[in-house]
Amino acid sequence: MNKSIRALVITFFGFFLTVEAQKFKDLAPTPPMGWNSLNYFKCDFNEQLIREVADAMSSNGMKEAGYEYIIIDDCWQAGRDEQGTIIPDPDKFPSGMKALADYIHSKGLKFGLYSDAGTKTCKGLPGSRGYEYQDARTYAAWGVDFLKYDWCHHSTQDARASYTLMRDALYAAGRPVLFSICEWGENEPWLWAPKVGHMWRTGHDIKDCFNCDLNTSSQGVMKILDQQVDLRKYAGPDAWNDPDMLEVGNPGLTLSESRAHFSLWCMLAAPLIAGNDIIHMSDEIREILTHEAVIAIDQDPLGIQAIKWLDYGDLEIWFKPLQNDEYAVCFLNRSEAPRKIDFDFNQWGRVFDPENDWKKYTFDLTYQLLNLWEEKLIGDTRSPLRATIPGHDVLLIKMSKIP
Repeated sequence: MNKSIRALVITFFGFFLTVEAQKFKDLAPTPPMGWNSLNYFKCDFNEQLIREVADAMSSNGMKEAGYEYIIIDDCWQAGRDEQGTIIPDPDKFPSGMKALADYIHSKGLKFGLYSDAGTKTCKGLPGSRGYEYQDARTYAAWGVDFLKYDWCHHSTQDARASYTLMRDALYAAGRPVLFSICEWGENEPWLWAPKVGHMWRTGHDIKDCFNCDLNTSSQGVMKILDQQVDLRKYAGPDAWNDPDMLEVGNPGLTLSESRAHFSLWCMLAAPLIAGNDIIHMSDEIREILTHEAVIAIDQDPLGIQAIKWLDYGDLEIWFKPLQNDEYAVCFLNRSEAPRKIDFDFNQWGRVFDPENDWKKYTFDLTYQLLNLWEEKLIGDTRSPLRATIPGHDVLLIKMSKIP
């Protein structure tokens, strides 16, 4: 191929990818919401269970609350055929992935799947390395709407190049797919991932414990929360920091801890990907996962991740600007003992944004204070806020100007 033809081909291919990329914009103007099989079911799932999950999501209030993705994680693969096409486990998915995707779509929901940038997935099943374009075409044919792309068995691969390669393969396949980058924050994805995917993991896998450090790859809710403090400037509409899925409702968290976990993920403008058994969950857990006013904090169209405003050790105060000059404030009690607060907003007067030192949020006007979980007014900023926060719990407030 001579230089002029080569240049023409490169120019055409670049134009083609640019056109296809338009289909992938605005897939996540607010943080994605859905459900993933990994946290609770591990590898113990099949097509019947996934159908039941879709039935539950469409009937238990989650769909109405904004959850839309049903995501099958690792362990769905069986191998590749002679042409290299990925094969779903025939025992788990006797009807095939296309039929399952069609069922999920019939419920008004979207279908998500898992793969890996390495030669194998984290469970040792076939990864997509060397098969990126073929897998992307297969996923498009099945009707996949969301791809979680992991980072096991990656050897000496370059992360940015590997994820960009799969992004380009998805573009070429032509079906809009929300691309979830899951390389555990090892290569500072917040610096490059906004141009590659719609969300990116910022650290270790989450586990259903409040403040534990299990091993090098699994951590509790508070440990992961601490990793998010300096990353807020990288997140925004269509590009989200992902502190990992929700453990709300799983056995290792109390009801208060689940409520605190959910509140803080909403303050972080994090993707809300439920990881519990939504088929059999309690009413209390369902009420946490579907609480309209709290979810609205996460889904606020400004897409601003919360500032860790004040830190008193076991008591932290997180601050999140919202549209219409409103604010969300979360008082987090990290200790097991109840904590009394006596907080005067006017004593502070303003909140400086550490990432934009020119910008400040002031309390010159009077704001009413709405306790979001209890859905009741608890005063305004003209008087100090006095309350008792139970151990491992939060007081989540929305501040609105008094007319």
